[in-house]
Amino acid sequence: VQLQASGGGLVQPGGSLRLSCKAPARAFSEYTMGWFRQAPGSEREFLAAISWSLHNTFYADSMKGRGTIVRDAGNNMLYLQMTGLKPEDTARYYCAAAHYGTEYHGASTYESWGQGTLVTVSS
Repeated sequence: VQLQASGGGLVQPGGSLRLSCKAPARAFSEYTMGWFRQAPGSEREFLAAISWSLHNTFYADSMKGRGTIVRDAGNNMLYLQMTGLKPEDTARYYCAAAHYGTEYHGASTYESWGQGTLVTVSS
């Protein structure tokens, strides 16, 4: 499925940001949807996911208490709402989809990726 991420930008430390991911309608009934990020020189890091079946949510430790994954199937949108942003959150953020995915943390599980949106946290 084709995914399109948006919403990145420059934000000050302590600020908030909502990333968006446009996906086709069937993604929300057949695909586990997730968010990852990748900083220069680093591996792609899992952030959050929502399962295709029961819509259970899963978070990396780095996102617990600061990030919320939200699905809006009515508008074919997936969101990642982040608060308390830190300079180390600076990275390119990707939405991803895994067809009937049941393993949420590994990047290799996901076969569809958006182009990414850049988030820079700096004063």
